[in-house]
Amino acid sequence: MGWINNLFGKKNKPVADDRKNDSIEMSDIKAVVVSDLGNIRTNNEDMGLFFKIADENLLREKGYMLIVADGMGGHQAGEVASRMATDIISHEYFKQNDTVEKNLAKVLTLANKTIFEKASNSDTHKGMGTTCTVLVVIDKAVYYAHVGDSRAYIQKGNSIMQITSDHTYVQELVNNGDITAEEAATHPKRNILTNAMGTKPNMRIDTGKCEQLLEEHDRLLLCSDGLYDYLNAHELKEILIANDIKRAADIMIQQAKARGGHDNITVVLAERKNSTAETELKSTRDVELPKMTRDAELPTGF
Repeated sequence: MGWINNLFGKKNKPVADDRKNDSIEMSDIKAVVVSDLGNIRTNNEDMGLFFKIADENLLREKGYMLIVADGMGGHQAGEVASRMATDIISHEYFKQNDTVEKNLAKVLTLANKTIFEKASNSDTHKGMGTTCTVLVVIDKAVYYAHVGDSRAYIQKGNSIMQITSDHTYVQELVNNGDITAEEAATHPKRNILTNAMGTKPNMRIDTGKCEQLLEEHDRLLLCSDGLYDYLNAHELKEILIANDIKRAADIMIQQAKARGGHDNITVVLAERKNSTAETELKSTRDVELPKMTRDAELPTGF
């Protein structure tokens, strides 16, 4: 589910089209959010979001935010978890007054607590959870917070680097030297999570600052496993190099579906551009929210 948003809890009616493709330019960041059901699933448990706060002073201090969350827990429950995660994180982060990494850790902890409590107190949502990968861009610096197996990459010229590390069984095997990264990509247990948001009272949160700066023409990619299960990092890089980000996102979705598309597929792409008067647009609050695949209400009292 793709959102470009700074309105809390706004509800969108369901539409027939199962593809969301929304882009917006502001100052020096251009972004696109695309989410697709894939070939098998009947509901979309993914959420993708690009968030720009309307307050320009706060924007300079706290930055732009990109999120991908991949919900789990069955029909409706998974999409409730992923939507709760993106809503809580994107709104509470801008209220924090510590370092970026500590602020991100605080809001991911809050999201985990809220989702876990909802899942514990509701038969409908019992067992729900979500992955969550967040990037914050302040000037040229890129900060991350991460739980689960959604991914973030940075592409610079002819290179691409994975910013996050998967919280999966096979990644632990790679870390221990038991298998190679190439073997992990096709391992039958590659989708077994070792860590997720909302499934237990406490969780591991990876936070940090990317060692590379986001400079002009560099791209950031966040995606759910529905994409990288079918396209490796080299293929993602080649698509990014050859296309603008809107076209690149569409090609990634199309190729993932052509190779199987057994899961929801979500892509959030952003790049740094020269700031010109022509690319200046109105603040996010003035932009129409894109439609969602399903009318997933926030939990009562949230």
